[in-house]
Amino acid sequence: MSDGHPRPGPPAGGAPGPGPAPDPTYQYWQYGHSDPYGQYGQYAWSQDSQQYHQSHLPHQHQHPEPVREFHHAPQAGWNSWDGWPDGAGAQAQQAQQAQQAYEFQHPADAEPARAFGGPEAAGAPAPFVPQQSQAPSPQQAQAQQDAPQGRRAARLARRAGAPDGPTGASTAAPGAADGRIGEAPPQGRRAARTARRGGAPDGPAPAAGARPRGGGGQGPQRNHRWAGLVKGVALCAAVAAAGMLVLRAGAAVEGLGGSPAHPGGGGPDTAAVAVGAGAVPDPGRVVQIVAHPDDDLYFMNPDLRYSISAGHPVTSVYLTAGEADGVNAAPAKGATTKGATAKPDKPAYAEARQNGIRAAYAKMATGDRSSAWKRTVVPTKGGGHAEVDVLVANPRVNLVWLQLREAGHGYADVPDSLHGLWDGKVARLESMLSSGTPVKQRFAYSKDQVVQTLAGVLEQYTPTTVRFQDPTPGRYPDTKQYTDHQDHFYGARFVQMATAAYAKDVKDRPHFAVQNYVGYFNGSLPSALDPQEAKEKLDSLDTYAWLDRQNHCGSDAGCGDLKVSDHPAGNRWTDSINYARGTGTNWLTSDKDHGLWAFKVLDGQVAVWHRPGPVGAWRGPDLLPGTGMDPGASAVTLKDGRIAVFGTRTSFGARPTDYRREVVHAVQKSPGADGFGEWQSLGTPETADETWTSDISAPAVSVDGTGQPAAYVRDGAYGLRGRVQQADGGWGPWEKHGGEDLHGAPVTATDGAGRRIVLSATSKSVVGWAQPKPGAPLGRVTATGLPDTTLPLTAEGREGGVRLWFRKPGSGNVRTALMTADGGLKVNHMTDLGGLNGFGSVTASGHVLAGRAAGGQLGSEVGPGRPWGRSPLMFVGAPSSTMTGKNMVSLAVVGLDARLYVTSSADAPDAYLAPWQPVGPRNAAP
Repeated sequence: MSDGHPRPGPPAGGAPGPGPAPDPTYQYWQYGHSDPYGQYGQYAWSQDSQQYHQSHLPHQHQHPEPVREFHHAPQAGWNSWDGWPDGAGAQAQQAQQAQQAYEFQHPADAEPARAFGGPEAAGAPAPFVPQQSQAPSPQQAQAQQDAPQGRRAARLARRAGAPDGPTGASTAAPGAADGRIGEAPPQGRRAARTARRGGAPDGPAPAAGARPRGGGGQGPQRNHRWAGLVKGVALCAAVAAAGMLVLRAGAAVEGLGGSPAHPGGGGPDTAAVAVGAGAVPDPGRVVQIVAHPDDDLYFMNPDLRYSISAGHPVTSVYLTAGEADGVNAAPAKGATTKGATAKPDKPAYAEARQNGIRAAYAKMATGDRSSAWKRTVVPTKGGGHAEVDVLVANPRVNLVWLQLREAGHGYADVPDSLHGLWDGKVARLESMLSSGTPVKQRFAYSKDQVVQTLAGVLEQYTPTTVRFQDPTPGRYPDTKQYTDHQDHFYGARFVQMATAAYAKDVKDRPHFAVQNYVGYFNGSLPSALDPQEAKEKLDSLDTYAWLDRQNHCGSDAGCGDLKVSDHPAGNRWTDSINYARGTGTNWLTSDKDHGLWAFKVLDGQVAVWHRPGPVGAWRGPDLLPGTGMDPGASAVTLKDGRIAVFGTRTSFGARPTDYRREVVHAVQKSPGADGFGEWQSLGTPETADETWTSDISAPAVSVDGTGQPAAYVRDGAYGLRGRVQQADGGWGPWEKHGGEDLHGAPVTATDGAGRRIVLSATSKSVVGWAQPKPGAPLGRVTATGLPDTTLPLTAEGREGGVRLWFRKPGSGNVRTALMTADGGLKVNHMTDLGGLNGFGSVTASGHVLAGRAAGGQLGSEVGPGRPWGRSPLMFVGAPSSTMTGKNMVSLAVVGLDARLYVTSSADAPDAYLAPWQPVGPRNAAP
C-alpha cells in the first residue's frame, strides 16, 4: 500500500502539486519503513502442535442475497493441480461441521506438486481446486427443476389478491425449463404465499418441502378456489399475450424475441438466454494481482467485497512480502507497542500482515475473522515457490503469496525492487519469506521469471476478469515524484507482460477482461463512495489493522498490521475507488440498418460483437488482429457511415525505457462490413516514458458537423491535447488546448448545430471547450461553475446542446446538466437524478440511464421520475447504450465472466427493459 511513501499526496480538492507539509495524522508515512501496511504470516498456526487451533464458529453463509449464488458443475481438467493440499476438497465440504483442528501441511509432507502452469506430476492425485464451485446438491437440483412452478405459484398468488412480499432464498438454476438462468427455487415462496392465502401472517418461508400452514387442507373450498385461480390464469395469460404484442414489439425488433429454441434470435451457437430480474449470470472467475498486502483492501474494494459476497471465485495474488522496516507498530508508538514486534523483524512483520489479510478476507467471506485457512506450498513456473491459502469455509476464496522483496520507498532509487528488476539494475530479485510461511526454501527471480510465475498463476486459475493496479499513474507536475508507489505501477507492468504472455501462449482458456485501479491519488480526488459503502470498506481495514489486539490468530508476530492501526482509512482511501482505464461509455453503437456493434478489450485485443439488422443473430466475440490493447475502446460513426474504433495500446520494446502507450484506431472497411482495417497509430503527446510514466487517458472522439473527426486525451501534465483529421485523411499534430488539474478521461459530443464540445473533470469542478462553429478549432478552456464531481463523465448530444452526466461525491447520486455553445460554453441548470448510490460511469441514451449501483450490480432508470431498478449483473468497466433507430434504446455490459450481455427498451415513458441476454455460449476456451 503506502509502503514507505513519504507523503500521501495533495489533499482532496487541491491541484496535483507537492502536497502539504507532513500531517501528524499521517506521520507513519515518514517513519522510514518501506511499507506501513504489511503482510500476514501463518494463520492461527501453533508452532508447538503444528495444527490450526481454531475456535471455528458455525459457518455463516457469505451471501447476503442468496439469489446471487451460482452453482455450476465441475469442468474437465480443473481438478488437476497437484499442488493443493491433500484432502482440501473433503475439508471444504465439511466446512459447516463442528469445531475441528486443521493440520498444517509442511512441504516435505505434501503430495508431489507441479508449478503454476507447469506439467502435471505423474501419477499424482487430483485434489480439490478451490476456484470451482461444487456441483449442485440433490436438493438444489430439485429446486432448479421446480423453478417454473415457483413462478407460477407466485403469479397465482398475485392474481388471487395475495399481497406481494419477499420471496424465499434462491439459488441459480441454469437450464431451468423456461430457459431462464438463475431462477429461484419455488418451495419457500410457494409455501409462504400459500400460507398468506390461508390467512397466516407473513413471516419467513418454511424450508423447501415443508407443508404450508393454514389453508393446506384438501376440502371443497380449496379446490373451488384453485379452480377459480386456474380460470383467472387463463384469462390473464390471454390478456398478457395480447399486451406483449404491443409492449414488447420493440424487444422483438431488437432481436430478443427469437424462437423458443433460440430466444436470442440466432442459431444454436449464438442463442441468448434471458436473465430475469432475479436471475444470476455466470459469475466468472476473478484474479487480482497487487504489489503489497492491503493494496487490494484500499484500492480494489468494494469490488473485492462485491465479488466475494456474490459467490464469485476470487484469488488475490501478492507480489511482495510488504516487509517494510520490520517493525509492527504505529510509528508514534514505535517499539513500545505491547504485543507488537519490539525490534525490526521483517519476516515477522510480513507474517503479521498476512495474518491481517487472512482475517479481513475471512470476515468478508464468512463473517468470522478467525475462519480457518488451508495453507500449502506450490512450485511456480518461474522456478520458485508460492504459498497458497484456501479459505476452508469458502474454498472459492484463495490467496497466493509470491513473497518478493519490496522497494521500501515510494519513489527513491532502490535497486533491489520490482522497479530495479524491471530496469535491469539487478539481475534477480530475492524472496522475503514471512516467518510463518510453509515455504522454507529461498529463491530469486529474474525479470522473465517473474513474468513466467504470474503467467503460470493465470494459467492455473483461468480467470475471466483480471484486476491489477495502474501501470501509468503519472507524476506530480512540480516535484516530478510519482503519484503512486513504484511497487504498485512496476508490479502492474509485470502483470501487463504476464497477461500478454498468458493470452499468447495458453490456448485452452477462457477469454478474460482487465480492470485497472487508481492508487494513492484517490486521496486527492472527491470521494466516490457513499457513507455506508465507505464504512464497510473501512471495516475491512479495521480488521486488517488488528485494532483490538486480541491474539485470535495464535501468532507471536501479531494478527494484523499495527502500522495503520492509528489511521486505518489512510489518506481518505477508504472513501473512494476509481478505475484507471475502461471508463468510457461509447463502446456500443448502431448502424444505419439498425444493427448493433459492441467493442471491448478481451485477451489484450479488441473484441467485436455484431448483430446485423434489427432481428439478426448475434455473432462474436471476434478478436481484431493486434495485441497490447489497453482496457477501454470507443466507437464513433464517420461521415460515410463506417465505424471507427479508438483506444490505447501498450508496447514494451527491447529496452526498459521503450515502454510506450499510444493512441490507435481502426476503421471499418465499408459500412456494415464485418472487416476492419489494420490499427493505425496516432502516437502520443508524451515524449518518453520517464517524463510522465506514459500517463495519458483513453481518447475521447467525436465527429463534428463537417464530418471531421478529432481525438482528445488528458496528457501527463494534466492538460488537454488533441489531434484532428484533415481533409486528405491525415491527422494534424497533437495540439495543446490548455487546462490544468485535469483528471480521468475527457468526454466529447456534438450539439444540434454540429459543434464539438469537450469536457473534463478536475479535482474541484468541470471545465470545457467548444467549437464556435463546425470545422473551427476549439475555443478556450472555460470554467463551467459546476460543483466537484467524481471522475467519470458521460456526454451525449441532445436537446440542441450536449448533456453531461456525473455523480455527486460522497453519495453516488447521478446529476446532469445541459451544456450549450451559443455565444460560448454555458451551463444550463443542474439536476439531481438520484440513483442507487454506487460509483463509476453512467450511460444515457433516450430515456434510459444506467450505471453501477451499490452492491456492484447494474442499476437503471427507464424514465424521469420512475424508480431505479437493479439487475443481477456485475460487470467490468462501464456500461454502454445507444439509440437503435428513432425509438429504441439498446444497453450492454460485459460481465465478470467476460461475456456480453444486452437488453433493450422502447424509448417511451411507460417502457421497461427487456430481460438481459448473454451473447454466445458460456465463456470457455476461445
